[in-house]
Amino acid sequence: MASVLQLTDVTVVRDGNTILDSVNWTVNSDERWVVLGPNGAGKTTMLRIAAAMMHPTSGTALILEEQLGKVDLAELRPMIGFASTAMARTIPKNEKVLDVVLTAAYSVSGRWNEEYDELDVRRAQRVLAEWQLDHLSDRLFGTLSDGEQKRVQIARSVMTDPELLLLDEPAASLDLGTREELLQMLGGFAQSPLAPAIVMVTHHAEEIPLGFTHALVLAAGQVVAAGPLAEAFTSEVLTKAFGLEIELSEQNGRYSARAV
Repeated sequence: MASVLQLTDVTVVRDGNTILDSVNWTVNSDERWVVLGPNGAGKTTMLRIAAAMMHPTSGTALILEEQLGKVDLAELRPMIGFASTAMARTIPKNEKVLDVVLTAAYSVSGRWNEEYDELDVRRAQRVLAEWQLDHLSDRLFGTLSDGEQKRVQIARSVMTDPELLLLDEPAASLDLGTREELLQMLGGFAQSPLAPAIVMVTHHAEEIPLGFTHALVLAAGQVVAAGPLAEAFTSEVLTKAFGLEIELSEQNGRYSARAV
């Protein structure tokens, strides 16, 4: 199976602080990864590299078999879906939901003078329907609830049919019911054979949807464990990463974690 992301000895240093330290990690096209670790572990920085939004200080980052620093980012980025709270802040509050999704075709946020053909419009409408947002297509983005905004971001991120989908804490700040609704949808999407490779950052074991296959656990910028969930996502790994004895439990494919 072809790799869609390959980091080799990737190190990121900012203002004298090492954020990522010699990270080696490979994501294949049929894998769904969850990335966990303490605050400051380097999770979001690594996701930004995977999104071709920043370059490592040293090491090699191959994204869709193209090396950062040697590829036209304007051609690469449309093949990567990316949803994050930081990106949501770039979306105009008065943008219609349909246009929030539609503008992903040009990798812009905020409709201006771009020309979209009927195929683009139908694709955006179909994606909104798949994420149960079609009834909101004429609503303004700024009037939506947190849960609706997060679903719109995900719909936007899959608009271009990406080969790699990156999600930065998609369930953060949601209430229990809204979180579970979103996780059900993400789980169904992750289990589809037509879905792209997925990498999702989260802080909570309870937010891992069904269908995710692998885990990467980081601490202090280094890889604590990486591999299939059953091997890399264990009580022992979480205890080592968080410096606190953690008990991990699993029931029907969903996880929960607590301090012992």
